[in-house]
Amino acid sequence: AFCGAGLPAFAREAIDLDWSDLVPSEAGMALDELRAKGVIQHGELSTPFDQDLGGTLTDAFDGKLVRLPGFMLPLDYDGLGVTAFLLVPYMGACIHVPPPPPNQLVFVTLQRPYESKGLFEPVYVTGVFGAAATATELADVGYAIQSGAVSPFDQ
Repeated sequence: AFCGAGLPAFAREAIDLDWSDLVPSEAGMALDELRAKGVIQHGELSTPFDQDLGGTLTDAFDGKLVRLPGFMLPLDYDGLGVTAFLLVPYMGACIHVPPPPPNQLVFVTLQRPYESKGLFEPVYVTGVFGAAATATELADVGYAIQSGAVSPFDQ
């Protein structure tokens, strides 16, 4: 029986993730408690978690093909195309202080440059996911998607 073994990674079914999937259950409970008290505002993920990478990441999706929506914050270019960027959960993330915690930031590297329409373009990213502590000039990042493919976000 054919199981798709010879297909390239992007031809197989990707796991659709939501940003809450990137928060370990114990950290998610802390966020739920804060929401119940009514103290969460715009940028709610900016402060409730310890910024230490140690206990805030999940490895549930390591090595898996995933698809995640978010906003593109370009870091590197090749000509007019973006080759590396931060995928962030909301518009304006990493511009405001403090940045979101590492478990709400994904460092994306692309095989082919993507011609971005501008800062904080809404996109879907599909690629191989993993926990990967990375420091950028904007923030400490907890996750990475390698060899990602980008497509416009279609609400």
